[in-house]
Amino acid sequence: MNWIQEILFQPSALQTVIVLATVSAIGVYLGRLKLCGISLGVTFVFFAGIIAGHFGVTLNKDMLSFAQNFGLIVFIYTLGLQVGPGFFSSFKKGGIKLNMLSLAVVFLGTAMAIGLCYITGISLSDMMGLLSGAVTNTPMLGAAQQALLQVEPDNAKGVTDMALACAVTYPLGVIGVILAIIVLKAIFGSKGEKASPEENAMKTYVAEFLVSNPAIFGKSIKEAMHMTDRHFVISRIWRDGKVRIPTSETRLLKGDQLLVVSTRADVEKATALFGEQENEDWNKEGIDWNAIDSQLVSRRILVTRNRINGVKLGSLRLRNLYGINITRVNRAGIDLLASPDLRLQVGDKLTIVGEANAINNVGKILGDEAKRLNRPNLLAIFIGLAVGVFIGAIPFSIPGMSTPVKLGIAGGPIVIGILMGAFGPRIHLTTYTTESANLMMREFGLVIYLACLGLDSGEHFFETVFRPEGLLWVGTGFVLATVPVLIVGWISSRFLNIDYAHNAGMLCGSMANPMALNYANTTVSGDEPSVAYATVYPLSIFVRVITAQLILLIL
Repeated sequence: MNWIQEILFQPSALQTVIVLATVSAIGVYLGRLKLCGISLGVTFVFFAGIIAGHFGVTLNKDMLSFAQNFGLIVFIYTLGLQVGPGFFSSFKKGGIKLNMLSLAVVFLGTAMAIGLCYITGISLSDMMGLLSGAVTNTPMLGAAQQALLQVEPDNAKGVTDMALACAVTYPLGVIGVILAIIVLKAIFGSKGEKASPEENAMKTYVAEFLVSNPAIFGKSIKEAMHMTDRHFVISRIWRDGKVRIPTSETRLLKGDQLLVVSTRADVEKATALFGEQENEDWNKEGIDWNAIDSQLVSRRILVTRNRINGVKLGSLRLRNLYGINITRVNRAGIDLLASPDLRLQVGDKLTIVGEANAINNVGKILGDEAKRLNRPNLLAIFIGLAVGVFIGAIPFSIPGMSTPVKLGIAGGPIVIGILMGAFGPRIHLTTYTTESANLMMREFGLVIYLACLGLDSGEHFFETVFRPEGLLWVGTGFVLATVPVLIVGWISSRFLNIDYAHNAGMLCGSMANPMALNYANTTVSGDEPSVAYATVYPLSIFVRVITAQLILLIL
């Protein structure tokens, strides 16, 4: 039976795989358990690793380091790839206010952490670990550890202590944000849970107009569009009792009835351009668009051809060539106006109105093969990983600093992931992955990283917690988890009129806390918390990762 002992306890590649898989499986299973409706999810893998490390399970240091770093790189790059398409659009209009508030949470918590270093005597590196746990942000922890190693390459103990500090405060981060949301719900929940005016104004909106403005009589749609600074899509024209699909050369006549797709904020401009708005509500549920005219149908077509990736919609000239009209483009669950300058991406869903045969022909051009989307686009994954790690290793100097700054294996991949997700299609690089495939890669990388982190930290975890310094860490972590959330949440509701639902989602996103978001979603009827969470999450996690490194490098 010596071979069993050799496999399980003698450091080797085989032992590393078996131990990591076993710890991960146990942690994932325990993460499904809920206490008072709250679960730590895959983060329980961290604590499973700590228990294993506490009882003397050890791995080859080089293999453990490689697995931990590789898991972090995969997790943080695919995270950037996921949030990239919506990263820059999150700054538009109503998203600006939510993002500024989320940054207030980030910077307030960071300032408090630095101040508490002087008050409590906790070292800066340990405080970054406490802050990472309080805001449930493991990418921040990874970035801080890498920054510490840049400054002090031999400080392995500091890296381990940072992970211990994160482990101590992580559960407090989950519970603290939920408690803060409960308090805000009790105080401000009655202020309403409807979508904000800014958000409603930006949603696509369908309206019917009567052409009664003499200034556009006889003008082509193309000429009429030049008379306004807003973009509208004319889906259908009723003329002489018949429905037709317009092209850019179709001329508008007095008495034409137009079905126009725009945003609610642009309805007033559209009314000024066309003349009068009809009272028919085209936004209610249950409208049978295909019943409006027997010869015209409305269908959704998927963009699945790689050669269409990154191509401007207007350059395809689909409307004039096939007599169809693209009324909107759905990307990652968000409806976009089908403007000529909109660059298509693989995975986009186009709502097309026209004759059935014409739509079928357009479908052949765009692909419309759902099975293609299930194929993994590994080229973008491997290119992004390589470029991200390379960029993270480039040192650049900041005036006044003696040590060059590097983005590291956490900062580099997330920057490249965001850029690839946002701009990859413009260089005809298909970055689309299905939601399940992206989630699978993120979860796999995160689980491996957390298992290695726990195993590396477990040996001294309990002796650290059950000492006076450990109790100080617990109190500090609870303050960092709750106070910034309560202060910014109170200000946004009391003075900026942010409703409870969006406020809760913004706060959960700023703290990178999906467990708290799950709770917030149970307290409202709509999906406003999730929308707000998605709006602020990309910028918040990016800023946390970068500031963690800069603080340790500068201070």
